[in-house]
Amino acid sequence: MRRLGALAIGFLLALLPSLVWAQGTDRSEMDQWIKDTQQQTEPPAGTTITMANWQQYKSVMPLGMIKLFQGTYGWKMPADVAIPVGPAHLGGNLPKTWVEATEKYGAQTGVEVLPNGHYQIKNYYGGTPFPNPQEPHRGWKVLANVFWAFVPAVYVNTPQNYGTVWAIDRFGDVAPSTFDVVYRWSSYITDPGFPHEESYAPGSWYTEWGMQETPEQARYTASLSIYYKNQESNPFPDTYVFVPALRRSLRLSTASRCSPVFGFDWAYDDAKTNGFNGSTAVYTADYLGDRKILTLAVFNQDGAVYPQGYDLPLGWPKPSWGKWELRPMVIADAHRIPSEAAGYCYSSRILYADKEFWNADWVDLYDANHKLWKSISYFNDIGDVPGLGRTWDGVSSMAWDLQNTHMTLWSGFANPMKVKPYLDFNAPKEYFNGVKYGSPAGLMQILR
Repeated sequence: MRRLGALAIGFLLALLPSLVWAQGTDRSEMDQWIKDTQQQTEPPAGTTITMANWQQYKSVMPLGMIKLFQGTYGWKMPADVAIPVGPAHLGGNLPKTWVEATEKYGAQTGVEVLPNGHYQIKNYYGGTPFPNPQEPHRGWKVLANVFWAFVPAVYVNTPQNYGTVWAIDRFGDVAPSTFDVVYRWSSYITDPGFPHEESYAPGSWYTEWGMQETPEQARYTASLSIYYKNQESNPFPDTYVFVPALRRSLRLSTASRCSPVFGFDWAYDDAKTNGFNGSTAVYTADYLGDRKILTLAVFNQDGAVYPQGYDLPLGWPKPSWGKWELRPMVIADAHRIPSEAAGYCYSSRILYADKEFWNADWVDLYDANHKLWKSISYFNDIGDVPGLGRTWDGVSSMAWDLQNTHMTLWSGFANPMKVKPYLDFNAPKEYFNGVKYGSPAGLMQILR
């Protein structure tokens, strides 16, 4: 009998995570959050939000952050959490050339819904596509702004200032990895000194290249994604993975958008600073409202160093990162169009999109059963960039899998040299080799 009792207890313990999942946050709570936050209580500069007073200011928090404070899941706010609030850094944070492109082209940019239900952007040439998104298709226009959000023309992490990723499971086991990264605009370029369109990846507007440096057993594993201007012909990016053991690259299926990037908690549709990495042809969005939301927008680089800069076990930014601020954001629910939704992993991607940069600084992701699955922060830093002025200069991100209780932390700032990512012409010249870092042929050069 004792043995049977022990087995029963063991069975219940094994079942507990699924019971927690079943009782998790339903998508309908997001609609209630929208209703409840029509009137917001803003913490004044100088406030420190803690476990003692957080409920007073929950109207300016994303729903996923509220769930962390409530302790709904295995991941929850540490008892000593402290969120210092400072003044907001609003306005004047975009390069002059980006602003000029927005003013020049924004009025002529449009959208057409094709007979197959796909969306097609019209007359986009650079800058923010829809600086003041309105009906019709307001939610889709917000999504387009997020998809084409500002980042510099060239973003590079080298072996000297590589970004670091920490994968952490529910037991606190940490698996660190380091990466070289080269992200580039290949068209619609507005940064000074660059052509409007590059030639290394014909027909594309963006390329993303990343290669793992450590641990040694995964070294030289690389990924390349190519985003095309004509999304009707190419509704999904072309994604290739270089496998060192095979000494060749493999093209991933278009159904792989839900696959984890390098085994981490970001899927391919998540892995970009703007919070959305899919396309605007087979995805759309519902506009939910405008709110002021707490975020980290100007932070201390030293704060992003693991583990001392993180409040564990959650991996929440300690006050050493700097002061949080309230920024005006648009809330939108992004999802696949009905004809493309079957088999897709996310039923809703709730974007909290900054109305100046249009990066989504926070994303709540719901599974196919409309249950909250992941919350991902994208802390997009504002700093001084030579040649561009004061603008976006890098990102740190935390991805919490709430259902399975593991997480991934990323910082492009946490490196041995304490050097920020290289942007535009500050990058070493070798990383301007578009064929090597932006084409499938370049992947074959990795082990040469």
